[in-house]
Amino acid sequence: MKRFTIILPLALMLIAPGTFLAPAAAQAPEPRPFVPIFNGKSFDGWNKVGDVNWRLVPDPAGDYAEADKGSGFLVSANSYGNFTLKVEFWADTPANSGIFIRCADPKTITADSAYEVNIFDQRPDPKYRTGGIVNVAEPKMKVDAGGKWHTYEITADGDHLTAKFDGVVTADGRDSKHASGPIALQYSAGVVRFRKVQISELRD
Repeated sequence: MKRFTIILPLALMLIAPGTFLAPAAAQAPEPRPFVPIFNGKSFDGWNKVGDVNWRLVPDPAGDYAEADKGSGFLVSANSYGNFTLKVEFWADTPANSGIFIRCADPKTITADSAYEVNIFDQRPDPKYRTGGIVNVAEPKMKVDAGGKWHTYEITADGDHLTAKFDGVVTADGRDSKHASGPIALQYSAGVVRFRKVQISELRD
């Protein structure tokens, strides 16, 4: 009996791994660390589209880009596919703005050629107001941006799109029209500011 007890563990060690144990479940891709892509100190890495009067404003809490006239975008020179994007923004109550991702054409940006996470408290049709992803997911609750700094955290993972407003999920939907493209920060009305734009790309 003692001889059998010694041989059996040795035999088990020689058996190919996985014979008795179920294979481990596939793990979801892990995000890379967040890296800044706009720090409010320069427009390097971004292109101006339209006639917006973008200007850089120094601030102890974080330098930012501000606009209050014109119409257009700040568009990233780089394209991104699957990622989580963090953006701090300030908008007054009349502001019409948004964060566009996976833009198909960096020179002609619309909610049909990209995904727009809206910043528009006074949108005439409130279906996709602040907190929503236009044409994809209505906001789960009413949130207002006017007059305070807020954070959007936007995740695009395949066809799954989510938006968090100050840490709370306000929109969650699926759409597969746009797989990758630049990021665009919009100005259309009111006063709008953007700072501390960071991205974490998903590992393959």
